[in-house]
Amino acid sequence: MNPGIVTVSYIGATILFILALGGLSNQETARRGNIYGIIGMFIALVATIAGVTANIGILVGGLVIGGAVGLILAKRVQMTEMPELVAILHSLVGLAAVLVGFANFLGGSHHSGVELTIHDIETYLGILIGAVTFSGSIIAFGKLSGKITGNPMLIPGRHWFNLGLLVASIYICKMFVDQSAAGHGGGLTPLLIMTGIALLFGIHMVMAIGGADMPVVVSMLNSYSGWAAAATGFMLNNDLLIVTGALVGSSGAILSYIMCRAMNRKFLSVIAGGFGTTSGSSASAEEGEQGEVVAMEAHEVAQLLKDSKEVMIIPGYGMAVAQAQHIVYEITKALRAKKINVRFGIHPVAGRMPGHMNVLLAEARVPYDIVYEMDEINDDFPNIDVSIVIGANDIVNPSAQTDPNSPIAGMPVMECWKGQTTVVLKRGMATGYAGVQNPLFFKENTRMLFGDAGKSLDEVFKSL
Repeated sequence: MNPGIVTVSYIGATILFILALGGLSNQETARRGNIYGIIGMFIALVATIAGVTANIGILVGGLVIGGAVGLILAKRVQMTEMPELVAILHSLVGLAAVLVGFANFLGGSHHSGVELTIHDIETYLGILIGAVTFSGSIIAFGKLSGKITGNPMLIPGRHWFNLGLLVASIYICKMFVDQSAAGHGGGLTPLLIMTGIALLFGIHMVMAIGGADMPVVVSMLNSYSGWAAAATGFMLNNDLLIVTGALVGSSGAILSYIMCRAMNRKFLSVIAGGFGTTSGSSASAEEGEQGEVVAMEAHEVAQLLKDSKEVMIIPGYGMAVAQAQHIVYEITKALRAKKINVRFGIHPVAGRMPGHMNVLLAEARVPYDIVYEMDEINDDFPNIDVSIVIGANDIVNPSAQTDPNSPIAGMPVMECWKGQTTVVLKRGMATGYAGVQNPLFFKENTRMLFGDAGKSLDEVFKSL
């Protein structure tokens, strides 16, 4: 394909990617944003493939296999598994950066002098960031799927250990550049050593982060995958890959910052690890002193809702597990038909990834104009008659404000206990993802509706 056409195609794809990010910033335009992104990626793929002159069979085979795997995953993965899917896809981006980096290095370079040094550093950084992203994303996948404990693994002197790995990586970079400049295929050994160090760093970094901060980890790894792609773009001299990687990297970093601010965390502290709790002992020790829970039946909850004027629904990961978003919408329609004002309050870290609850509610066609962020409705709780908490725990935990030793201390939470009555839907009295007990369950104006949220809400709807 003519280089001019390729350049124009890359510019068009870049514009579409920017429009896609703009569209995804708002629920009403998210679908349009996705379409922009799909069209942009299609253009980028066609323009790139058109420039390939050899090994077309291998390329087509890879596209068919990759496309088939992606299509099968998209059809099979449940919404509850979306955070794990995002994490494992980040790992594939990191792995691709590592493999492309090694292929680029082993294929030889036509550069010399300063250009060779710059190219080697680009290769080194691409593999380094890619390896960290790869191993870190696998650990994040394990934690999100429950295959690895959500408690942080805190080894003595962990920060010094991380600093040592960083210093070692910088020193090995110098070794790699010097040996590569000497020629004769030098530099492979330090490159392999660095890859091992980067993989170890990725594992240790995510293992040291507690379950309460996993939403930040997902967005952080998203950012890392973008920077890995950008470094690969410099390595391959591909402008589109550089721009796309920079867009993903910067937007992921901004999202991570927003998530940290919503959780009252410092970004560097989250990366360093150590938040969360090693056990639930501190919470369980006080559990006996908090009082007793008061359980309700579904028909009683329905009567509460009928008698109310203001209702706030606070969804959490339990709603995703029970796939209860559709019955929630049916209840919402029934209550609004009775002239009851129903709103949804969404905490920034509800679920296991940013925007998890928004996606579920959009899937159930809940109107966007009744879905509010925490900052928009938290002051309204004193005027709320009934708050329905569906499978949420940490985001409605008062100990975030009252217990300075809590692993979620300082995290802004939905202050539903300030309303007249709070109804919490849970399967049992298990702790949340942060591993701490919730004093909300024992308050005088709290009622518990035990069981699967989907079945419980279905009974509530029938009673309505």
